[in-house]
Amino acid sequence: MNEIGIGGNSLELLRYWSFIRKRLWMIALITIVTCTAVGYYSTHFLRPQYEASTELIVSSLQTNPKSTTVDVGSISSDIMLIKTYKEIIRTPRIMAKVAVQYPDLHASAEELIAKISVNAVNETQVMSISARDGSYERAANMANAASKVFQQEVKSLMKLDNVSVLNWADATKQRMPVSPHPTTNVIVAFILSTMVGIGIAFVLDQLDNTVKSEEEITELLGITALAAIPKVKKRDLADRHKRSTMAGLGGGRDHVTLDT
Repeated sequence: MNEIGIGGNSLELLRYWSFIRKRLWMIALITIVTCTAVGYYSTHFLRPQYEASTELIVSSLQTNPKSTTVDVGSISSDIMLIKTYKEIIRTPRIMAKVAVQYPDLHASAEELIAKISVNAVNETQVMSISARDGSYERAANMANAASKVFQQEVKSLMKLDNVSVLNWADATKQRMPVSPHPTTNVIVAFILSTMVGIGIAFVLDQLDNTVKSEEEITELLGITALAAIPKVKKRDLADRHKRSTMAGLGGGRDHVTLDT
């Protein structure tokens, strides 16, 4: 029974491969056109995006600079406090003040909220404010401005002075864009378009109800095919015409000898 099952699966796979191979040109065409379009769009129409980050540290030790001991409980509280800070930074209150205090950014509060993100390293007191823009210099200025304003506002909001800047974003450095990634986009397009092409091939095969083999006739009608008419290819007709022409040039008859 297992051998029959394995044989049936093999026949089914061969059947699938047969109609995929028959429409391989269509699958290849869909894949080539899609990858070309995605690659061209990624390189010519998508604007490069740059990202700059400022690193901050949240430390309760700053409230008592003369203390030389490390309070593990305070560190845990700071780590939990970072979750609150992450939400506060991207609020309209903070971003509106960034837009007002730094008009040279030419950005509204809504635009800043969309372009700025806040991340925290797991189980540490360090968090980073990142900004993404078509210009690295502008992205760095956004990250620095948001960090400065937040450092000022947290004193009045939380009644705490426990935020320090570890590293400012350097607007003078030249960075590589973080997006788009044409190669990645083309690879994803290749995989998806190939899957779509195979899916279309499956659908066309299911919609095609013509009989293609003697086995299908036997399966559908329950009778055995007595004969089959082969499909004549154009190449065969061309070869036959060529042979007829050569025979005409040779006298139009075969070289036959008869014994008397």
